[in-house]
Amino acid sequence: MIKTKAYAAQSATTPLQPFQFERREPLANDVVIEIAYCGICHSDIHTARGEWGPATYPCVPGHEIVGRVIQVGKKVKRFKVGDLAGVGCFVDSCGKCPSCKTHEEQFCTDHTVFTYNSTELDGKTRTLGGYSSHITVKDKYVLKIKKGLTLERVAPLLCAGITTYSPLKRYGTKKGSKVGVVGLGGLGHMAVKIAKAMGAEVTVFSTSPHKEKDAKTLGAKNFVLTQDPKNFASSAGKLDLIIDTVSAKHDFSPYLGTLKIGGTHVLVGAAPEPNQVAAMALIYGRKNLLAL
Repeated sequence: MIKTKAYAAQSATTPLQPFQFERREPLANDVVIEIAYCGICHSDIHTARGEWGPATYPCVPGHEIVGRVIQVGKKVKRFKVGDLAGVGCFVDSCGKCPSCKTHEEQFCTDHTVFTYNSTELDGKTRTLGGYSSHITVKDKYVLKIKKGLTLERVAPLLCAGITTYSPLKRYGTKKGSKVGVVGLGGLGHMAVKIAKAMGAEVTVFSTSPHKEKDAKTLGAKNFVLTQDPKNFASSAGKLDLIIDTVSAKHDFSPYLGTLKIGGTHVLVGAAPEPNQVAAMALIYGRKNLLAL
């Protein structure tokens, strides 16, 4: 067994505290990673605080993991000791259901094994995440990282990066596209940078006036302070796509009004409470409200 140091929440109301446990030795298809960095995702907070449903404690969060391979199982061919590797939001799936067979393992209908606060395929062994010194993962669910990259900058790509890149790519962001980003936090700043790199004109919507400078520095052309509803008028009917990163309850309707006919509002933030939207905000203009 691999002695592992970590930080864990012991309950929904206590701060993270030092915690020690043992990772399993690698099975035939596993790799062991010595973790160098792990990003902090709002999902970690939601889960540790039990805001998305009951958590199992002690809970070790963390699913933006990068580090160096220190052991490999006897059947592993993709990795060798010394390779740089990353682990994201899930670490196994059934491999047999329709989702898995079409390379959509994240939507496994039998048993998606999340990186933490989950159980492995045996239904018993708990998963503990990347706020720790080591992790053992099946090689299929580990990503190779190119040498020379700055690892602390790579780590957030394992969740925040792919979470925002995926809808930008799926809904056709290209040079000339007009993209709105709601919220300028961990996800939002990634969405701005990626959308800008894809050639889009970016508008940031925020409740925080002091974030305008950051938004422009990251590549946004426009900034809308949403505390005053009148400010939405400058963007009315102009956007092709909105990436909504806010993880708190809010009304979607004002943002839907900034979309062109047939435009799409994608939710990548997951508020613990139900959000609200007026039906006519969708009906008038044939707007689409979708989740990642």
